[in-house]
Amino acid sequence: MSEDLKRLNKYLSEAGYCSRRAADRLIEAGRVTINDVVPEMGTKVASEDVVKVDGEIIGERKQDFVYLAFNKPVGIVCTTDTRVEKDNIIDYINYPKRIFPVGRLDKPSEGLILLTDDGDIVNKILRASNNHEKEYIVTVDQPISQTFIERMAGGIYLEDLDKHTNKCEVKKIDKFTFSIILTQGLNRQIRRMCEYCNYEVQALKRIRIMNVKLDVSSGQYRELTKEEFQSLNELIADSTKTYEANKANTTRHNRR
Repeated sequence: MSEDLKRLNKYLSEAGYCSRRAADRLIEAGRVTINDVVPEMGTKVASEDVVKVDGEIIGERKQDFVYLAFNKPVGIVCTTDTRVEKDNIIDYINYPKRIFPVGRLDKPSEGLILLTDDGDIVNKILRASNNHEKEYIVTVDQPISQTFIERMAGGIYLEDLDKHTNKCEVKKIDKFTFSIILTQGLNRQIRRMCEYCNYEVQALKRIRIMNVKLDVSSGQYRELTKEEFQSLNELIADSTKTYEANKANTTRHNRR
């Protein structure tokens, strides 16, 4: 019987309802039930159990997963909580199946974001977030100096986050515009880095996530090609191993 048991967050993820991280938040908020009982974190689900979120039954997946590349316009919020945010990405796209964004892109920012109903691939991408490349085009409020380029590329200590940014590739495009390739996912990272250098971001567009490039108009989406999906899977193949290794290192460090 124990072989049929599955952690509740994994069940929701594999059913295509949300990522495991989002599932944990739903469980903590008491919005998930198993056989009409609110479970504790870490509860496992049997095949005969009835799982609901906000009273809606969540069944096992019977269809193929969806993988979309979307050009998010400025002003749209990357949240699935349609009850709270009226300008949310889910209502904007109005896709016929339940999907959710992979990561975030700030409300004032635009450009490429991936959406899917495959919770497992979301977990793999997020676990690899400090390794995969994301490329942006940024416009600032004053002429770009060589000193600015070097400081941005060399890594900056963000005091309010108590974190150093990793070294990254930064190239000047014109007087007010530069490109930057990040391998981190810190909150408002580019805007914070520019503020540290006394520049203010006027426009920010993400044009690439790993091997997927932005090639649709603002507000439009397309499905990933077979080739893109295969390459994406290859890039994130070791994310679970990396995650487990980091977790083990953290555990060893905490024991010292």
